[in-house]
Amino acid sequence: MEGVNKYPLRHIMVPKGDIYHALKATDDGFRGFGEAYFTRIRHGEVKGWKRHNKITLNLVVALGCVKFVVYDDREDSPSKGEFCELILSPDDDYCRFTLAPGLWMAFTSISEGESIVLDIINMPHDLSETDSKTLDEIPYKFDG
Repeated sequence: MEGVNKYPLRHIMVPKGDIYHALKATDDGFRGFGEAYFTRIRHGEVKGWKRHNKITLNLVVALGCVKFVVYDDREDSPSKGEFCELILSPDDDYCRFTLAPGLWMAFTSISEGESIVLDIINMPHDLSETDSKTLDEIPYKFDG
């Protein structure tokens, strides 16, 4: 889906605790720095639907395993009406997921306990540039 990119990240194993890279200014998907924050999500809970109209998201799962679902309702898009699913975890296929403005996203923790997601965005968070919908307003069935 145009506007959805997945980039492999470096995971360096060291005896006293591993190092996990997230984002450098020279990486593909970097559109500037505005803010970085973490969000926690409990197993089986779903956060979404949310669409940013100006902000580019760079999402990295720091703990647990998270399923991200992207929905495209952009009028001029060849993937209009389609869904894209990505599963991220620091333990398996460690990656960063970059989401362009204009796409809807929701996500759920699929690991036991709690998951933690790091989001690095290209401008300070601004509620006036976001749109939200309830889970039942977009026709996607989350398991659980």
